[in-house]
Amino acid sequence: MATCEVCGNDYDKAFTVTTADGRGHAFDCFECAIHALAPACAHCGCRVIGHGVEEGGEIYCCDACVRHEAKAGAHQHAGRP
Repeated sequence: MATCEVCGNDYDKAFTVTTADGRGHAFDCFECAIHALAPACAHCGCRVIGHGVEEGGEIYCCDACVRHEAKAGAHQHAGRP
């Protein structure tokens, strides 16, 4: 059994995710893995569990968030209205 590093649940079906830097992380469910490892959208803060959109060195959950940030002037986005 392994203990989830997010919620502390000791679960016999826990799994380990090894990140690119070689570190292993134990979780009892995908929800906890997403909470710990998925990047947050630079605009709305939701966890990006799909491909997302990378723009100006930031990660966004969707193109709408990229456009919203460009209008707010928080980031410089070449080619964005």
